[in-house]
Amino acid sequence: MQKITTTLKKLFYLWRRSQIPIKQPNKISEIDNLIIFLISILISIVSSYKLLLISPLNLSDIFSWLLTFTEALISSGILIVVSKKENPTINSRQIILIITLLLAVQTSKLAFSSTISPLSIIIPPALIISQAMGSITALAWVSIASLSWPDPGIAINNNLFFISLVGASVVSLLGGRIRSRAQLLQLSIFVPIGAFLSQWILMDKDKIFLLEKQEFFLTNGKIFSDSLLLAIVMLFTILLIPIFESIFGLLTKARLLELADKEKPLIRRLSLEAPGTFEHTLLICGLAEEATRMIGGDIDLIKTGALYHDVGKLHAPNWFIENQEGSNNPHDEINDPFKSAEVLQAHVDEGLKYARKNRLPKPIADFIPEHQGTLKMGYFFHKAKEKNLNINEKDFRYKGPVPQSKETAILMLADGCEAALRAMNINASDNEALETITKIIFSRQKDGQLNDSNLSKGEIFLIKRAFLNVWKRIRHRRIQYPTTKNNTFS
Repeated sequence: MQKITTTLKKLFYLWRRSQIPIKQPNKISEIDNLIIFLISILISIVSSYKLLLISPLNLSDIFSWLLTFTEALISSGILIVVSKKENPTINSRQIILIITLLLAVQTSKLAFSSTISPLSIIIPPALIISQAMGSITALAWVSIASLSWPDPGIAINNNLFFISLVGASVVSLLGGRIRSRAQLLQLSIFVPIGAFLSQWILMDKDKIFLLEKQEFFLTNGKIFSDSLLLAIVMLFTILLIPIFESIFGLLTKARLLELADKEKPLIRRLSLEAPGTFEHTLLICGLAEEATRMIGGDIDLIKTGALYHDVGKLHAPNWFIENQEGSNNPHDEINDPFKSAEVLQAHVDEGLKYARKNRLPKPIADFIPEHQGTLKMGYFFHKAKEKNLNINEKDFRYKGPVPQSKETAILMLADGCEAALRAMNINASDNEALETITKIIFSRQKDGQLNDSNLSKGEIFLIKRAFLNVWKRIRHRRIQYPTTKNNTFS
């Protein structure tokens, strides 16, 4: 029976994977492609040019150079393919960063390999790549950077090379999961200590007890100098990561958590000037986070994106019903569906302006237009039809684009379901709630809003269940406690 259950689970998993549409990668301009290709050529030249300095040069030497050159060029191409596979939305700046780091490492090997340990050359860039692009890309980078050593004339201690490769692999795996700067600092301490202990165990005994010599602290291959230099370089790397984030548009876990701080000026303004929108945002966060966890998406990304998705309403909070608190509705006063539609579109346009002004990363700013997609502003569209106005449906649709990722699509669905679920009768059954959720999600699917989101049928099913679970948690009765003149029960 257990074997049958396991087989069914595997079949269900394969079915889910088969439902995932192919995600189209970001298009890279011809100029950026040319820059990437030229950097790859430089990497190949740096990796192989010393093979041409052999004198006298014969045909076998030329063939060996050509083989090494081609190998380095193909390795760069493989690295780019892996990075695109792990991050379909990776942009040209980030690809340039990856291969530029590879070029910098190859150059450092030539210039400093006799004085600087491979530990300090390979491990710090692996930390940057794993934080920004993920563990798989970082492991691919480490493999290429470690195995392609451009100066065969300099002998490298096998034990030290092995320690460098293991250390870089550990940093690549852990770096993709680290969620705070404090954890990065811990990594910058424990990895050098691990390298120190590994060298102590694996290196020759005559390279250990040299405390009385100055070269123990300064020379490549001496365990204390290697580990100390690695710790210093990693600390500098951590300090430089925010600069890389800004220049190359990187979005690390630590950066996401910093942006999700509710004391950030923009979020604080939203809570004070548009409290109804802020409460609505927090409720959506609960729905979206549960659904994203259910399908294995990026929870930190959607939590942060959800907090900023409606910041555009700060330009005119009282035009949105959740902030009116029973006062007059400005839409009723102007009595013009076209102007009302312009106000709704403005909360997206103004939101993007706030995002640029506050230097929000692009993946966060994308939540602002994509959570509305090209949805129809149904209420004002019907108002215009009632007035028998000459209307075009396009005038009552958001400008889009439709959601381009699973996370922005989930936020759109959560945004649509939140108000409907909150308005349901407390005595409503689970089936009634699920039916409401299904209708809203189906309407988005039918309207083409999820076409580019990469959500599979199986994942949409899990999202429905997640929304239902959250609704069941927030729907509860309150006991009417007895009160007296002098006592209140809780």
